[in-house]
Amino acid sequence: MDIELVTPARAALWFLPFVVPICIWAAWSDLRYMKIPNAAVLALVAVYLVVGLIALPMDEYLWRFLNLVVVLVIGFLLSVAGLVGAGDAKFAAAMAPFIAREDAGKMLIFFAAVVIAAFVTHRLFQASKAFRRLTSDWKSWDNKDFPMGIALGGALVFYLVLAALHGS
Repeated sequence: MDIELVTPARAALWFLPFVVPICIWAAWSDLRYMKIPNAAVLALVAVYLVVGLIALPMDEYLWRFLNLVVVLVIGFLLSVAGLVGAGDAKFAAAMAPFIAREDAGKMLIFFAAVVIAAFVTHRLFQASKAFRRLTSDWKSWDNKDFPMGIALGGALVFYLVLAALHGS
């Protein structure tokens, strides 16, 4: 009987402590400046490069780089078409290796739900005079575009939490 030493839950537990602060940083920056810093994108890729070696079997670790390339190409095309911001496209590509290939469809559905929740939450806080006073320098309050960093980062964190709890 073969014992699987690397499970989706164990991999998610390895990634979470490193991914959460980067996702919070990306979300906060997008709320405040309407920009996801390239450093946050590079930090997320660096976490995958280093922690992925420990968290995943080597064949899966290597194959998941294809996720990054595919999402980067799609994101680039959507950005050129003006449908998403360049920072959003780059951050989504950096997130992609953390998602198991067999979870891609579930992740798209899950991401759609997180986008709706993030949008509603952003609009509720935008309408709060007390919160607006505390965060009066945030550009996202008066920008017509939605700071997708809160949905992107939130979706990755929730995906990893669910994977840790349920094994993917």
